[in-house]
Amino acid sequence: MAHQNSPVTPDRRSPDQIVDPPHSLGAIIRQIGPGLIIAANIVGSGELIMTTKTGAQAGISLLWLILLGCVVKVFVQLEFGRFAISHGETTLTSLNRVPGPKFLGINWIVAFWAIMISASTGQLGGILGGVSQSVSITFPITGDYQAAVQVPAEQDLRDHAAWKNGAAPNSEKAARRLQRIEEELAELGERGKILLDLSMAGKDLVDQQGNSLVDPKTIDDKIWAILIGLATAAILFVGRYSLIEVFSVALVVAFTFITVGNVAALQGTTYAISGQDFLYGLSFHLPDTGDWNAALVTAFATFGIIGVGATELISYPYWCLEKGYARSAGPRTMDESWVRRAQGWFHVMKWDAFTSMVIYTAATAAFYLMGVAVLHAEGRNPEGMRMVSTLARSYVPIFGEYAKWLFLSGAVAVLYSTFLVANAGNARMIADFLGVVGWSSSDADSRTRRIMVRGISTFLPVLCIVLFLVFPKPTMLITISGMTQFLMLPMLGFAALYFRFYETDTRLRPGRLWDIALLISTAALLIASAWGVKTSFWEFVALIEKLLAA
Repeated sequence: MAHQNSPVTPDRRSPDQIVDPPHSLGAIIRQIGPGLIIAANIVGSGELIMTTKTGAQAGISLLWLILLGCVVKVFVQLEFGRFAISHGETTLTSLNRVPGPKFLGINWIVAFWAIMISASTGQLGGILGGVSQSVSITFPITGDYQAAVQVPAEQDLRDHAAWKNGAAPNSEKAARRLQRIEEELAELGERGKILLDLSMAGKDLVDQQGNSLVDPKTIDDKIWAILIGLATAAILFVGRYSLIEVFSVALVVAFTFITVGNVAALQGTTYAISGQDFLYGLSFHLPDTGDWNAALVTAFATFGIIGVGATELISYPYWCLEKGYARSAGPRTMDESWVRRAQGWFHVMKWDAFTSMVIYTAATAAFYLMGVAVLHAEGRNPEGMRMVSTLARSYVPIFGEYAKWLFLSGAVAVLYSTFLVANAGNARMIADFLGVVGWSSSDADSRTRRIMVRGISTFLPVLCIVLFLVFPKPTMLITISGMTQFLMLPMLGFAALYFRFYETDTRLRPGRLWDIALLISTAALLIASAWGVKTSFWEFVALIEKLLAA
């Protein structure tokens, strides 16, 4: 029974489209797809760079938190999916049911989503930048970007200069890090000598024209951004759900096998992680930094960035609807046959969500372990895309040049999968929002909606090109986007609980064990939100202070 405050939305599903749910394992697996699209979105630059960075900082001690953070959030995701099967509605239409203040006909959650998507759309240029930079390392055109990221980060150069000027390293790990920087500068030849002289003299790391020698302007990443953006626009123009699913599955398979394979390959080298280390990583420890607050900060930051985020939680039901889970259940009736079909298709959805969860957990853990094995062991903590180039170079002495290209190919698959799916998912959400506010058809299956989704899907990658070329380092946009997405998480947790207890057909409601898991999942979103908002807020304040001081 629906809550009395809910707007009445007609169930537009047709009895002609009813399909009985599969029962055999093979038939169920053939219906999996939406979760793999979400996995392609989840495992992106955050996992490739931030999770690897956490491994470099914290060591093996937070492995348990990586696994927990990926697993625990899936129950809110499934509660949105359950409601989609129950009512056949898109996510924003469903969220507009949640009681609370309304603005111009939309409720507080949908209104805040509009703010979030505006900031997130501004961030899309940064996503394209990550893809183009990774491809520029793997497939250079002029080679300028590849050469740029071979230069150690400025902090590494300053620390190395202090060492050369007589400062003793405070640990064996620090000594190894400084020695590796020394080798990298030697590989750079004359460039390395100039950087060494400038850093040892305490001068700015710029050339005679004042251009940065550490982060110079490059052209390869701009060329690749244009090519990738236009290719993605073409793919999304001609492709509907099935093509996006095929691309997502291919990319997910590629990056999962490559990243997990890379970690497995390390086990036969000096970078191997022992069984004892693995057990320690699973034993609920915090990083042994000697500073409890610093350890807690690292733990919360890790928990916030991994697993399902606000965008993925909202977009998952759209992919489930396009796959046909809700449509196959048929329009909601009082017949027992509808209950059996709806429960059967939700069973398929659980397989879909948990299978994808296993995949993105494995990939996320693999990136974390690479950070532990390669970077933490050497005391290194590279920033941004230097993470990719540093890891790639680390494989060469062990396995040869081919391993470098294998790793870089996996990095490209990871980053591009996020770009492709983020654009496709955002287009569906924006089109749905226009229907909710009455500016377009509210029927998600109408021809008008399909045309609108195709048009927005084509436009967004082109917008990404413009954003990246105009704002190649959109730090402010990324910070604001991160803050709004973190703020959205507890709202979505509240909405999931509201659907569970007030809106979802009572015949589809779960048992007490599921309710406990849902409450834990909601609490996890609240924790991730609290930490993420705090971090983003102070980053935002620092950026404002920097702008005012300029």
